[in-house]
Amino acid sequence: MLQARADGPAEQTGRLTDHAGGDVQPAASGVQTPASGVQTPASDILPAPGLLNVANALTVLRLALVPVFVWFLLSGGTGDRAIAFVAFALASVTDLLDGELARRRGLITDFGKIADPIADKALTGSALITLSYLGELWWWVTAVIVVRELAVTGLRFWVIRRGVIAASRGGKAKTMLQVIAISLYVLPWHLGLAREIVMGAALVVTVVTGADYTARAIKLHRAVQ
Repeated sequence: MLQARADGPAEQTGRLTDHAGGDVQPAASGVQTPASGVQTPASDILPAPGLLNVANALTVLRLALVPVFVWFLLSGGTGDRAIAFVAFALASVTDLLDGELARRRGLITDFGKIADPIADKALTGSALITLSYLGELWWWVTAVIVVRELAVTGLRFWVIRRGVIAASRGGKAKTMLQVIAISLYVLPWHLGLAREIVMGAALVVTVVTGADYTARAIKLHRAVQ
């Protein structure tokens, strides 16, 4: 349930002047270069964000909520299921916020690129596996979704040095359908056919987007050697 992060902070593109009064023009590498030929290091233009920031904190919070969610889901009582639902909903909200904050505030870090997809898969996988363990969801459904998510995470790490594959509309729809479907199963009320229909839709979109992501990852890997 994850949104893709950009590959590093945005570059400054304004017109600058050097100490000698000469114009600064963009270099081919994207780093501002004075007309005198003296290059200005990118690190002097825009420093890299620190590890301790709000986006990474939200990612860590999502990871911390996973065992809380599983504990109350396994407890079985109506009140426990309600608490599990709140924990899952809160964790899902952090998934929406951390990537957005990282992009808008320039808080993208190597830790975030790695921890964010891991946190997403930990939340989704733990929910599906626990529901199947409780006998509320077919194991084959859990297996298909979990294998797809792990495969996509592996592909992301495979191409991470070559670039970041932006989240497609299908990927965003997949995330939303999975969140809704799991929520319907976690709620303490039996919703029968409704939750099965949404889970079925989530399963189909998960498989289709997984195939699309695989094709794009292979294309990126071949294009950037």
